[in-house]
Amino acid sequence: MKKKYFSFLLLFIFYYTAKAQINLSVYAEVSIVTAGPGDKLYEAFGHSAIRIKDPVLNFDLIYNYGVFDFNQPNFYSNFAKGNMIYSLARYDFKYFLRSYKRDKRWLKEQVLNLNQQEKQAYFSFLENNALPQNRNYQYDPYFDNCATILRDITKSILKNKVVFNNDDFEKELSFRDLTNKELNWNTWGSFALNLIAGIKLDEKATAEEYMYLPDYVYTQFRKAIIYNENQTKSLVKKETILLAFEEKQPSVSIFNPLLIFGFISLLGFFITYKDIKNRKRTKSLDFLLFFTTGFIGSILFFLWFFSSHSTAPNNFNILWAFPLNLIFSFQFLKKKLPNWIINYLKIITLLLIIIPILWIVKVQVYPLVIIPLLILIIFRYWFLQKYLLTSKI
Repeated sequence: MKKKYFSFLLLFIFYYTAKAQINLSVYAEVSIVTAGPGDKLYEAFGHSAIRIKDPVLNFDLIYNYGVFDFNQPNFYSNFAKGNMIYSLARYDFKYFLRSYKRDKRWLKEQVLNLNQQEKQAYFSFLENNALPQNRNYQYDPYFDNCATILRDITKSILKNKVVFNNDDFEKELSFRDLTNKELNWNTWGSFALNLIAGIKLDEKATAEEYMYLPDYVYTQFRKAIIYNENQTKSLVKKETILLAFEEKQPSVSIFNPLLIFGFISLLGFFITYKDIKNRKRTKSLDFLLFFTTGFIGSILFFLWFFSSHSTAPNNFNILWAFPLNLIFSFQFLKKKLPNWIINYLKIITLLLIIIPILWIVKVQVYPLVIIPLLILIIFRYWFLQKYLLTSKI
């Protein structure tokens, strides 16, 4: 039995060693493959991969840097901490094509205009990167993903010979602007992404940083130029539409954020109006308001200080979702509020006033759907201060 496993191990080592030594034929092609958006949130931005095909050696492979496993040990806790491990998967292109055909997502191919040495360099790099000890990497949705890796590999292999043309698209956009262009503003996915991201997402992206999105990889590769011995040529030699499905548009749920938050706000305003009229305080509303904002704020605080998410720090959503609200929420279940609460209310009201200033000067752009909630929160804070001062609560 031990001999059997030892023989298998030798074959496995020989297989990878042989692969690394393969020389591509002159008919080999290296391509960038771009996919349209899908239905799930993590598919909403599309996808990019590299294809290497050699009809002489009879293989057609896809190198896919977008693979992750929900069943990894501690997947969800690692995700929360920002330790997102993605992998390079290397497999037959026909399976890749089949999956996108099943999902009805468009697929476009750009064959790169490379010489034999450059093709071989791509192949050697990818084969080495696909080895078990090399295939995993620390994923970052903005700075190290399936799209940025293709840009970085190309720059690594072609070095200063390749120049990406960025003259024909809108400049001076922030990472948040670019992200929001891909998502409908009134979806839970858009709300969540904008909620957990701090001011890093409001920085202006450079032309090359736009290429964290597959659409911009496709566009910039199409217009890129290779300079070689005082001669120039296009980086892309040929383009092919592999699957011609219509681009999927993001759908808005009936129970969308604006509707839900609008309903909650109207209900809160109605209860507050009744409280003013009846000179009383609805303790359950105050508890829920402070507990919910405090709970959200505690998550943002954790992401800011204890995770490695690159965009989580300096997140001023914490001004309305204030973490201490979680602790103090239980005070609002009491019939009589302590006197010090009024000072706390003044502080968190001041924090709310800072929000529109940050928003207007674009230090941080907030999700539009929270506007009804912000109005309700500041109105309720005003109510609590007014009636605490007059001792009518």
